[in-house]
Amino acid sequence: MEFNISEAAKEKIIIVAHRGTAGGNIPCNTLASYEIALKQGADMIEIDVEMSRDGKLFIFHPGMEPHHLDHCKEGIWNMTAEEISELRFVNYDRAQTQFGLNTFDEVLENFKGRCYINVDKFWGHPREIYEAIKRHNMTDQIVVKSAPSEKVFTVLKEIAPNLPYMPVVRDTHPLHEELLASSINYIGAEVLFAKDDAEVASPAFIEQMHQDGKLVWANSIIYDYKEQLTGGHSDDTALCRDMDLGWGWLAERGFDMIQTDWAGMLVDYLKEKNLLYRKQR
Repeated sequence: MEFNISEAAKEKIIIVAHRGTAGGNIPCNTLASYEIALKQGADMIEIDVEMSRDGKLFIFHPGMEPHHLDHCKEGIWNMTAEEISELRFVNYDRAQTQFGLNTFDEVLENFKGRCYINVDKFWGHPREIYEAIKRHNMTDQIVVKSAPSEKVFTVLKEIAPNLPYMPVVRDTHPLHEELLASSINYIGAEVLFAKDDAEVASPAFIEQMHQDGKLVWANSIIYDYKEQLTGGHSDDTALCRDMDLGWGWLAERGFDMIQTDWAGMLVDYLKEKNLLYRKQR
């Protein structure tokens, strides 16, 4: 299977499953949660990567050990791979599950040729993560994102110039022209906005990005309800109030990628409204 996310997004909205699809006894950031996300129609899984004290890459969101793991109060960065292999995720009721932490290599091998992968927390160990991606020959399946900075740009240019990259910008995107002219594999931007009239949420901005061959990523997920990532057009809005105001607004505005915690319901909604597949732009 050939992977080219820019071309794929011309045909349909790319559905990104935030840490897979979790619920009940299935924890996020596990092979099971990623498999469920694909069964529900996700095109991309978002994964978090951390490194053990002895240099092995694992799938886990740094800092969430006390919340997601059974009787674990220290960071896995300060544990050996053998110690990490003994850990188990807990479910929403804090009961231990059968699920341990997967290695980065296991996830890459399981999803090679199957979907796109957003590698979050890439910047903690960029060289080691990129070497693993190259070893599995999966560069075209991967997307990395970050707040834009000269440090990030230097890392990309020196270590991974061909790795698809999206800056995360809020309200405006002043570095668009600079990135267009750089050697970085700049494929688009993740945009954050609190109000609908923000520049990055405007039809004019999205159209200009498309004319320049770039994608625009929106988040319907919510980390903290007090800080809206897409002006209130969120999973919560879609599921608790109005799907048209939540997911429909994002789709009709022209966003190419939507990250969600409810991949199956989002896919079903977009299909029902005839919004999932695009008219050729």
